[in-house]
Amino acid sequence: MSIDYNIEVGKGRLNFNTGYLAKQAHGAVVVSYGETIVFATAVIDKNVREGQDFFPLTVDYREKSYAAGKIPGGFIKRESRPSDRETLVCRLTDRPLRPLFPPDFINEVQIIIYVLSHDKQNQPDVLAINAASAALSVSGIPFRGPVGAVRVGRIGGELVVNPTFTEMKESDIDLVVAGTKKAVTMIEGSSKNISEAEMLAAVEFAHENIKKICAAQDEFASQVNKPAINYTSFTADAGLKSKAVEVYFKEVEGLIQYKDKKEREDAFDAIVEKAKSELEEQFPETIGQIRGIIDDMDGEIIRKRILDEGVRADGRGLKDIRPIDIMAGILPRAHGSAVFTRGQTQSLGITTLGTIADAQRLDSLEGESHKRFMLHYHFPPFCVGETGRTGGVGRREIGHGMLAERALEYAIPESDVFPYTIRQVSEVLESNGSSSMATVCSGSLAMYNAGVPLKAAVAGIAMGLILENDRFAILSDILGLEDHLGDMDFKVAGTSEGITAFQLDIKVEGITTEIMRVALEQAREGRLHILGKMNTVVPAPEENLSPYAPRLKTIKIDPEKIGTVIGPGGKVIKKIIEECGVGMNVEDDGTVSISSDDLAAIDKAEKIILSLVEEVKVGAIYDGTVKKIMEFGAFVEILPGKEGLVHISNLDHTRVRAVTDVVSVGDKFKVKVIKVDKQGRIDLSRKEAMDL
Repeated sequence: MSIDYNIEVGKGRLNFNTGYLAKQAHGAVVVSYGETIVFATAVIDKNVREGQDFFPLTVDYREKSYAAGKIPGGFIKRESRPSDRETLVCRLTDRPLRPLFPPDFINEVQIIIYVLSHDKQNQPDVLAINAASAALSVSGIPFRGPVGAVRVGRIGGELVVNPTFTEMKESDIDLVVAGTKKAVTMIEGSSKNISEAEMLAAVEFAHENIKKICAAQDEFASQVNKPAINYTSFTADAGLKSKAVEVYFKEVEGLIQYKDKKEREDAFDAIVEKAKSELEEQFPETIGQIRGIIDDMDGEIIRKRILDEGVRADGRGLKDIRPIDIMAGILPRAHGSAVFTRGQTQSLGITTLGTIADAQRLDSLEGESHKRFMLHYHFPPFCVGETGRTGGVGRREIGHGMLAERALEYAIPESDVFPYTIRQVSEVLESNGSSSMATVCSGSLAMYNAGVPLKAAVAGIAMGLILENDRFAILSDILGLEDHLGDMDFKVAGTSEGITAFQLDIKVEGITTEIMRVALEQAREGRLHILGKMNTVVPAPEENLSPYAPRLKTIKIDPEKIGTVIGPGGKVIKKIIEECGVGMNVEDDGTVSISSDDLAAIDKAEKIILSLVEEVKVGAIYDGTVKKIMEFGAFVEILPGKEGLVHISNLDHTRVRAVTDVVSVGDKFKVKVIKVDKQGRIDLSRKEAMDL
């Protein structure tokens, strides 16, 4: 039986449907908003693999080309590996759902989401989160949801829920917010330098709409009324846990003396190995759980110390930032470079400048577009002292890179100010928490070193949370260990004036507005501290670009003159490129980009282009070259590709019997334009130019 339920959200109706498509999946829901339709399924593996002690949740999101009436490009006409955007939406969907499964639940759950129809106005990412939550809610899979999600924009100072693509072009906020009826559980987005108070207002506005969506999903699920699926609860061996606490508590408590990450890990591993050897005979079936038990014990000790004493795992106070070290310009051949080190987290930022031809071409359901600023984040295994696979880019690297890219994007100058394409790379060389925020810092520093006139320096900081009932502590600049044992990972990036990017993930069922307010203010204090350190070393962009960076100039021409510059079959533009030794790119709006290592070559090409598109003016004097001799006069080129006639009567002040008596092909002399008729034919005079 097909079941429908819909509510009004923003300017449209959000519709949920189940019971018609994919009836063999445990949960299958179609969500539509406008003419954008997203389909999600949720399936549970009722069998648990032997020895498994974790919860395997996978989310796959695919944007089908047919949804926008397109055929995939390339030689193979089918969808291939997920795009970066699809990967980001997978993460966006996973993050608010994961904390809401029972802690003792370890059955594999797979969520698959397809975009079936896309109207190019209503964005499918927030629909994917709602569809996944609804599919879980009607599946019988144990899930403490539902989760609702909205996008928030701000247009003309007014907050808007689920703005269209067109509306988002005018928005200074782009936030995707997800949560339950009680609290927000995930935030992802960027903004144009807004204040903490404005950000909080946007989140609160989002949550009011999320509550409505959650209530709708509850009603929708109640109509389906699917029985709960039974599962085998996973719990640690109580006897092993009790014995481990009794014997090893003091040793685990002693880990507090280690401030260095590797020293602490080695000491922790030693305790685990000791416990394994001493307790394996007594607990042969469950000894594999000992690492998790000792890890939980360690976490409880650290959390208690933070709440009771305000002292963290590495001895810092709640607001303390790790020591910061900065070096700029360390790679002589790179266009810009900087190393940003914060504690045991280190990012090498490298800036490369290119022409408009180097911009990234994007082909999505909305159509083709180009991106002139891109950031690539690399996290090799050696940065955490491990071996591992290298090669392809993982979901985590794509997600962290995009967060840092959004953080810096606000500060990138407009193309008419700085016409370069910018590729920013972050090589994470060490990691002990918050490498994405270190990437923001190294990126800002490297671009300053490259001479990019950023609107402002940008820094980022990761905040943590320890929450026990009504007690909480906010941690500034968290370690990897604090991220692991804490209840929140809250990243904020921005300038000295406001926020440019924002990401929140929590491991509890939600956080209050008051916690978020405290975290935002503490993050602002930390961000200003970091910016102060950055500005001490690299206070402003370098005045000159690297000698190895391409020189680039852009000029504007009348779009109707583009054909003149390109020429038939590209003949004219190819000739300019060959003669001047430059690179050239012509946009549909008449923007012409000229690049070369030689400024003189750029100037030469610019002069040729301007002469090609220059309008011939009556009364103006030009340097002409004789191209052809006729009985009645001479055809003289006054601009590239533009010739006029000097009639025999206008060649000289004295009577001319034959044109060849006065001029020959190839002669150069000044001429004056005396007439341009409606057909564009040009009449020239040599004798009038002789009088000047």
